[in-house]
Amino acid sequence: MQPPFDDSDKSARTWGMLCFLAGLSGCFLPWFAHIAGPLLVWLFKRNDHPFIDAQGKESLNFQISMAIYSLVGSVVLAVTIIGIYLIPFYLAGLYLLNIVGVILASIRASEGKDFRFWLILRLVR
Repeated sequence: MQPPFDDSDKSARTWGMLCFLAGLSGCFLPWFAHIAGPLLVWLFKRNDHPFIDAQGKESLNFQISMAIYSLVGSVVLAVTIIGIYLIPFYLAGLYLLNIVGVILASIRASEGKDFRFWLILRLVR
């Protein structure tokens, strides 16, 4: 848990928020931009403030989890005849979940509050 922020830590809150918002780059750029965006922000700014480090890891773990859920879920659905027709709905649901999650996390980070996603894989520690 982070101590309360004062006005001098506004840049840490901003960079914490950008760690999450960088995940939206996958909406505009192909392949794994949703992972590369938060990774780049976190790698360049993680040593500046503990809040940026924590939120960057959380954003990265969320985006990696979303990629894994997309791949594994699509493969599982593809092995059934009916599931093949459900893949677009499954991926659209994950896409919307990703956008909503990123927006909620960004708002919390901009307020200086730690945000933790539930049901994600904690691969980056």
